[in-house]
Amino acid sequence: MKYVLFVCTHNAGRSQMAQALFERHAPPDVRAESAGRQPAREVWPEVVEAMGEIGIDLSGRQPRKLTVEMQLHADWAITLACGASCP
Repeated sequence: MKYVLFVCTHNAGRSQMAQALFERHAPPDVRAESAGRQPAREVWPEVVEAMGEIGIDLSGRQPRKLTVEMQLHADWAITLACGASCP
């Protein structure tokens, strides 16, 4: 099984959306997770609402802290950030 890691600063927006969309369209032998360098307390409500509009429920998801273990196990790590700052 392959493992994709989506990373953004707070794991409350971009990386959560990327993980959910990837899970919807990826083959069954590829697993995805997301994490953030400075996780927020919750996935942002506007993100939950926007994803709900396309039939993806993020209401039960919690932002997670990026760990070394996650990075070491990832076959691919994709960073998502505003401007030039990357987690």
